[in-house]
Amino acid sequence: MKCILILGDGMADEPIPELGGKTPLEYAQTPHLDRMAREGACGMLHTIPDGFEAGSDIANMSILGYAPEKYYTGRGPLEAMSMGVDLAPTDVAYRCNLVTIRDEIMEDFSAGHITSAEGAALLTSLAPQVPRVEVKAGVSYRNLLIVPQGSAAGSTPPHDIVGQPIAEYLPRNGDADLLLSCMAVSREVFAGHPVNMARVRAGKPPVTQIWPWSGGRRPAFPSFFEKYQRTGGMISAVDLLNGIARCAGMEVIKVPGATGYFDTDYMAKARYALDAIQRLDFVYIHIEAPDEAGHEGSIEEKVRAIENVDRVVGAIRAEFDGIVAVLPDHPTPIRIKTHSRELVPFVVTGKGTDSCTQFSEKEAQSGMFGTREATEFLSFLFT
Repeated sequence: MKCILILGDGMADEPIPELGGKTPLEYAQTPHLDRMAREGACGMLHTIPDGFEAGSDIANMSILGYAPEKYYTGRGPLEAMSMGVDLAPTDVAYRCNLVTIRDEIMEDFSAGHITSAEGAALLTSLAPQVPRVEVKAGVSYRNLLIVPQGSAAGSTPPHDIVGQPIAEYLPRNGDADLLLSCMAVSREVFAGHPVNMARVRAGKPPVTQIWPWSGGRRPAFPSFFEKYQRTGGMISAVDLLNGIARCAGMEVIKVPGATGYFDTDYMAKARYALDAIQRLDFVYIHIEAPDEAGHEGSIEEKVRAIENVDRVVGAIRAEFDGIVAVLPDHPTPIRIKTHSRELVPFVVTGKGTDSCTQFSEKEAQSGMFGTREATEFLSFLFT
């Protein structure tokens, strides 16, 4: 039977006093998700293996069945794959954020969600000044830095240290000296850059520098079809997810209006998924907005993003009678503004029913599917 999986990135959370002790998932108006819980069954998923950071790369690889212990080399090379960059065997690719740092404090890991055009202009100015590396513009603050003949440095995701001094989290070992030099050059190039001058006039945070992290070499995955004997497609506005899909030989489905932020076209994602499932066996719809709200510490935006995920669920179930699964990849609690490694709830229709009446972190703990490992989740859905 065909299957559509809808993933609300970072959708799980903790009880929040401002919501009367409810989580955003419990507080949000989610009639379609709650109907799924009543007509299907729930469980909990372990998405972050021991020894790995709670990242979307690790969690989504696991959910797709690719054990990070075997296949993960870093986030950078996955995003390089999505951007069509052909990495040499000795290249190390780093995710390269454009960030705002003031007084040596990480103020904003996305520089106020800088536009792709602004980011490209800044990196075009930077590239000639850092000839030992290659910088490539991506989407918004999410860009790429490639070190030929590199050796992956230790690094910290900038979204993990918002509001904290950066001194303890700078690159270390491996390519660290080269990366630190590039970061210093970027501060000089970006200071007084026309893009930043325009942003300041508009009341937006300036881009103060680059922040390279999660470097690695190109991974080698078995194809999705080899693994499951099924064709699969990915819908996401995030290079990371599209990179994982390309590594797995899945179809990357581009959706006009998909931004990876609060303003993404949710219903376009649903329409394109319904079209794609006519020719594919499996479609994975990734929705980034709940995670972005968690990183920004915005209760209101997280509730709204969850309600928009619910709209996608309603549109899919209205026209698709196969198996539907909905889940987060990891929690992104408002309290800490970054990812955490707790189990996440999931709900599935088309594989039995239980006594759950609402889709939430608490209710799913009593679901009939119990606790499962993420790397076995698709095999469970497909059998």
